[in-house]
Amino acid sequence: MIISIVNIEPIQVAALAHLDEPKTVEHSIEAFRAWRQESGCSPVTEKRSFGVAHSNPEARVAEKFRFDICGEVDDDIPDNAYGVINSEIPAGRYARLRHKGSLETINLKVNALYRNWLPTTQESRRESPIFFEYLNVSPAVPDSELMTDIYFPLR
Repeated sequence: MIISIVNIEPIQVAALAHLDEPKTVEHSIEAFRAWRQESGCSPVTEKRSFGVAHSNPEARVAEKFRFDICGEVDDDIPDNAYGVINSEIPAGRYARLRHKGSLETINLKVNALYRNWLPTTQESRRESPIFFEYLNVSPAVPDSELMTDIYFPLR
């Protein structure tokens, strides 16, 4: 595992909260894509895409799982029928780890950061959500070629 410690500035995003079972997150992703195309506020070819994990899908009651689907924006977004709101990814120190391949297995890297890497360092976790930056997205590339940076919050 190649892990970098990085400092990031706050990132202004448009966010759609998925508040349901993890297996249905694709429905929320499709709604966010539709909002993105319709609004033009966060063009996928020009703005970064993120996911913010407010809860662990393995440790929570499935119905209480929360995951925000996000796109970077420059300005406040108007009210809309999709429920997409203004939000911000918090500034701070993060451990960054790149995941290549299907998002079905990204939890293995998150778990390795938390269970294997963190205890071997003098770092500690900050109370902030883990987030993901999607460097490319399907269907533009096959799942085996997906590149995702994992950001793990540190004190």
